[in-house]
Amino acid sequence: MIEIRRVFTQVEDIFHEFGPPPERPQRRGAIVAVLRNPYSGRYEPDILPMMDALQPVGVQMAHRLLAAMDEPVERIESYGKGAIVGADGELEHGALWHVPGGYAMRELLGWKGNAAAYAQGQGAAEGGQPGNALAIVPSTKKVGPPGATLDVPLTHINAAYVRSHFDAFEVRVPGAPLPDELALVLVMSTGARVHARVGGLKASEISRWDGQR
Repeated sequence: MIEIRRVFTQVEDIFHEFGPPPERPQRRGAIVAVLRNPYSGRYEPDILPMMDALQPVGVQMAHRLLAAMDEPVERIESYGKGAIVGADGELEHGALWHVPGGYAMRELLGWKGNAAAYAQGQGAAEGGQPGNALAIVPSTKKVGPPGATLDVPLTHINAAYVRSHFDAFEVRVPGAPLPDELALVLVMSTGARVHARVGGLKASEISRWDGQR
């Protein structure tokens, strides 16, 4: 069922946005798997088998993205996911990526599946932000032609309402997806927008309960 044609990876460092350079540049990365859509060109009532089949793809992509970014787990502060469905597919096919893509990143970053694990400090990194990927992974999806762009939203891994980490990563794979393909996207970032200064809750102020509300 899973037939991957291409894997596209992009990593960037943001040194400044016309203000003073930060002590450490923000590093952002995206990975895209382009694969055949087994449901293209027809309506299939039961598409859940594809969701199950995508679980190992999500895990592999999350690990591959972190390796490409060359950053330790504790440096990742925000994440997002998305999907571009080829023209012969339907938007719901992109929704198949919600669980495999989201939980793959959360588990990689320390999610234990329960609040008790967080309260005990599991997944917290010395010198990094507390928690273990408590916040849901934001997402977006669309049906589009080859070369279509997708703005993938990013939010903080432990509290989605941390304003400094509201961001987006524009993803585009030249020549993909073809009409019978899916382009599945994962994105991670090491921090806030370079010159974030609009107030609100700071990442350093997140309590163990913020991610559970």
